[in-house]
Amino acid sequence: MAIKRILDIALAALSMLALMLPMILVAIMVRTTSSGPTLYWSERVGRRNAIFKMPKFRTLHVGTPVVPTHLLTTPGAYLTPIGSFLRKSSLDELPQLWSILKGDMSFVGPRPALFNQADLIALRTQYGVHYLVPGLTGWAQINGRDELPIQEKVALDVEYLRQQSLWFDIKILWFTVFRVLRRDNVAH
Repeated sequence: MAIKRILDIALAALSMLALMLPMILVAIMVRTTSSGPTLYWSERVGRRNAIFKMPKFRTLHVGTPVVPTHLLTTPGAYLTPIGSFLRKSSLDELPQLWSILKGDMSFVGPRPALFNQADLIALRTQYGVHYLVPGLTGWAQINGRDELPIQEKVALDVEYLRQQSLWFDIKILWFTVFRVLRRDNVAH
């Protein structure tokens, strides 16, 4: 685990330097296309079910209910003018590099649940997944992303828990790049 943490810090620091210009451009686009802050600090469930604040570029209008997007009646109505583009390209996730540097997240692990996703949190706790550091991407993320029912998502999280290794993380990162480029399984 120490090696994974060292790699997370090194890769996050290098990524932040390499992506500084695109991050500045996205921040400008967010600020100029909608009112409100550039970043949205989402309360998420981390390792051992501890709550942490995870930054994302804001893709929804201020005042949108705090629920998973797929539970909104008309999710498109809440998206900012560039929100759909940011989500489909995963550019909204770039500020999470900060969470990786802080140690709240890793590059690979189960995606952090919203604080109010009690069913997902309970199942992950039941199967021991809550002991893992949440990730920017994960096994469930590349095998369905927004479209997975909670039971399937947790089953994939458990599979990751049992198989976790540096090589499995590299495989997940590799597949993530292709899924993001193809914009696979993004609902909004």
